[in-house]
Amino acid sequence: MRRFLLTAVVMLSVAQSAAAMERGSVTNLPIPRYVSVKTEECNVRRGPSLTHRIDWVFQRKGMPVEVTAEHGHWRRVSDRDGAGGWVHYSLLSGARTVIVDQDMLALHLGPDPETPVNARLELGVIARLGECLTNWCRLSAGGYRGWAPKSALWGVNADEIRD
Repeated sequence: MRRFLLTAVVMLSVAQSAAAMERGSVTNLPIPRYVSVKTEECNVRRGPSLTHRIDWVFQRKGMPVEVTAEHGHWRRVSDRDGAGGWVHYSLLSGARTVIVDQDMLALHLGPDPETPVNARLELGVIARLGECLTNWCRLSAGGYRGWAPKSALWGVNADEIRD
């Protein structure tokens, strides 16, 4: 039994390493990765060309999306609800943003729940992502800056560290 568990752990570790090393065929950037919508209106298409039907339109500049595939000048993206489609790369930005997933999320002055609260963010607010530590990220939104628990955000990986 112990040998089976050890083998399973090694196989899982190898699978995770392979997934972490996946790169886009066009940009050579990691897949999946987070980016944001650059414009007020961003068409999301059924396939990677202008001839494909528009399924919907993102209407929030700065909306974080996850790139899951690349094809020429097109990126397949998904939002926090898992809905996806193809977007022309010119409509996307490398600027990182997150969506607040907890109502009245406290922004602390430091990456510690014991530090004073600087502001509170409503559910669904889009915030600019700054530095991220193991469990906390620095955000800016509406003229306020502070630290929030990573677990209350969509648009950043749980294991992601940013300087």
